[in-house]
Amino acid sequence: MKAVGYIQSLPPSDPKSLFDFELPKPTPRTRDLLVAVRAVSVNPVDTKVRMRQQGSEAQPKILGYDCAGVVESVGHDVSFFKPGDEVFYAGTINRPGTNSEFHLVDERLAGHKPRTLSFAEAAALPLTSVTAWELLFDRLRIPLGKPQHAGTLLVVGASGGVGSILVQLARRLTGITVIGSASRPESQQWVLKAGAHHTVDHSKKLSEELRKLGIQHVEFIIGLTHTDQHFDEIVELIAPQGAFALIDDPDLIDVRKLKLKSASLHWESMFTRSVYQTPDMFEQHRILEQISTLVDEGLIRTTLGTVAGRITAENLRAAHTAIESHKSIGKLVLEGF
Repeated sequence: MKAVGYIQSLPPSDPKSLFDFELPKPTPRTRDLLVAVRAVSVNPVDTKVRMRQQGSEAQPKILGYDCAGVVESVGHDVSFFKPGDEVFYAGTINRPGTNSEFHLVDERLAGHKPRTLSFAEAAALPLTSVTAWELLFDRLRIPLGKPQHAGTLLVVGASGGVGSILVQLARRLTGITVIGSASRPESQQWVLKAGAHHTVDHSKKLSEELRKLGIQHVEFIIGLTHTDQHFDEIVELIAPQGAFALIDDPDLIDVRKLKLKSASLHWESMFTRSVYQTPDMFEQHRILEQISTLVDEGLIRTTLGTVAGRITAENLRAAHTAIESHKSIGKLVLEGF
């Protein structure tokens, strides 16, 4: 089967940073699905892993986590899916990735693809949807439903992949007031379209931007990018006994600054359940099933930004370049081999 991989950690401008190659089709075991890959999306984690982990001549490393495709065959312990089912999922970081014609994934990480979406539209959603859901409801424990006085949420870096779906989920499923940060007019419009009540410009002082809205403090803050650059403003803005969650890998931050406000700090990685095979690993299947239903009911929409051609090394190198520019809006998807 066709695949795209790499051996050395190189910048995407180097043809060797990602290359096309062939390898045998894998065989599903136990709870594995063998999925014929139809579309994949590219996430910041792809670029980070490319620069941190290496492959070998005998086994090039294959990146890619988001996938939408069709179940080709199943392992003997599979109970949620059957051959022919259309699925979407984000896989795990400790197995070969989705940038290949066929891919193995544990069924507990997969959901049935939304019927109303194309494969490309569906591939934009899994990793960011699971991350956003876990941030809102597992880490910050924001209640589902729309009670009065639910509080305020600031999302720093709201126009990217995670922010684009997180804003939708927060607005549709909770009663919280959602403020999304974005630094360009087009990205601010994207965030408002996703459902944010307000936008602010994170290239300026966030505290001053929120005070223009008449807001002094916020109960919940989610940092999706450049947390080290915004941390002092986050400390300034967070309400006493508030909660802050982040997903990026900032330079050193002094978390002691949160102590006076008794503010809690939560780190989110959607790979935790799969890497450690936690007893609640099934939750990611459940989350994706709920996302699929919300999409088909018209309550949330795909966060697809751009379809960047077929799944080839050349196109993936261009996609990595775009992700590393930190200027992409929505999700970048590749479709077909």
